[in-house]
Amino acid sequence: MLIYNSLTRRKDELKPVEANKIRMYVCGMTVYDFCHLGHARMLVSFDVVQRWLRCQGYEVTYVRNITDIDDKIIRRAVATQQPLHQVTSFFTEAMHADERALSVQAPDHEPRATRHVQGMVEIIQALEEKGLAYQSDDGDVNYRVRSFPEYGKLSGRSPDEMRAGERVAISDAKEDPLDFVLWKASKAEDPEDSKWDSPYGVGRPGWHIECSAMSRDLLGMPLDIHGGGPDLKFPHHENEIAQSEGAFGGTLANHWMHCGPLMVDNDKMSKSLGNFMTIRQVIGTDKTNPEVADYPYHVREAEMLRFFIVRNHYRSQQNFAPDNLNDAQHALDRFYQGLNNLGFEGVEPAVEIDWDSDYAKAFKAAMNDDFNTPVAIAVLFEMLTQANREGDRALVAQMRALGGLLGILQQDPVVYLRSYSRYTRLGSEQSSDSALTEAEVEGLIQQRSEAKAARDFALADQIRDQLKQAGIELEDKPGGLTQWRRI
Repeated sequence: MLIYNSLTRRKDELKPVEANKIRMYVCGMTVYDFCHLGHARMLVSFDVVQRWLRCQGYEVTYVRNITDIDDKIIRRAVATQQPLHQVTSFFTEAMHADERALSVQAPDHEPRATRHVQGMVEIIQALEEKGLAYQSDDGDVNYRVRSFPEYGKLSGRSPDEMRAGERVAISDAKEDPLDFVLWKASKAEDPEDSKWDSPYGVGRPGWHIECSAMSRDLLGMPLDIHGGGPDLKFPHHENEIAQSEGAFGGTLANHWMHCGPLMVDNDKMSKSLGNFMTIRQVIGTDKTNPEVADYPYHVREAEMLRFFIVRNHYRSQQNFAPDNLNDAQHALDRFYQGLNNLGFEGVEPAVEIDWDSDYAKAFKAAMNDDFNTPVAIAVLFEMLTQANREGDRALVAQMRALGGLLGILQQDPVVYLRSYSRYTRLGSEQSSDSALTEAEVEGLIQQRSEAKAARDFALADQIRDQLKQAGIELEDKPGGLTQWRRI
């Protein structure tokens, strides 16, 4: 299995530290707000990675942390006059709701930074003993970047080319502007639940030290895989390397994986540009309440968003735009129409995959080549085409089983095809509030059947046209049965 390694800048063969075992750590969310589309890409991408590794027989320990102490969390707590734990609990529950909607499996461990503060202090003490950390006049403890010779090896930039990165405040008390904070001295106005006692006084950990402590506490060193979003390579992951390797020697991680950026209409997503979208805004119902963590969502749209993500390679730049979403919805609908046409009902148990088949071999080859999901999905389309042409139900069952390894094609086809989506070609014009309910559709179909029985074909055609205008397509089956789906 080959995986592109951000550290070596090439595809490297996966060679686990311990035979058949994978220790994977992925930087998770800072829980002060709802998850956005960039988070969706990270969540889905690494969910596919861990699914495939398990499928290949590896014993995977997947850790994805929660950052529940941070300046942004403190600001949110102060602004809303809530305790920190209340803010972080709410947005953690909201994140879990997003994961359920996107069929993201829970990690094996989901550590919270606030429960690993002692481990952070121990790393800081080890760094201080080696001359890599110092306490400045303002009470903060900082990392001496220029004292770690390999600093910059992940991002490919030398310290002279760098500036202090995101969340690294520049202070006159620092020896060097590049030095980053390991421990932040508390201020009088800070909330009481953001303060911990330490050998360096009352304060709280810096952002970067949190992941060094949590990954070490749960997985040790070296990790087989360390992953995260594209914005974490520098400074966060660069600083993690400096902390962990500076304190303990050796290698923090053998493989570094970073998913690509997600653009919105070819621009970087940002609140200032007005194109910032949360997961719940994209897939939630029109009545989604931002005051609640859990929320109702459109199942068809939710799977479309996951499919939209996996049909692109995890390292590529991806553009979130209406035309691309409509295309993804149409493509996913084709799979479910194939399942429906070949008589799949309910959620049938997955069949055992025939790995000796040419299709399965091609799928496996794609996934073993740096998780090439676009090629893997192309294989599924080939299977769908042949299955439809030959009426091969067994082949489409194999297609569905392979799709399950990507977290797609597992819904009841009838339920899926009758579900609302604003991203279908005709449905994009209407909101879910104006869309016909299932009861209304069934009622009109019954009226049409009665009109046909009375030989009032003009009325029957009128009802069919009315339904089509509302985004409902009918298919008359032998025996007088009429099936329908949203288009």
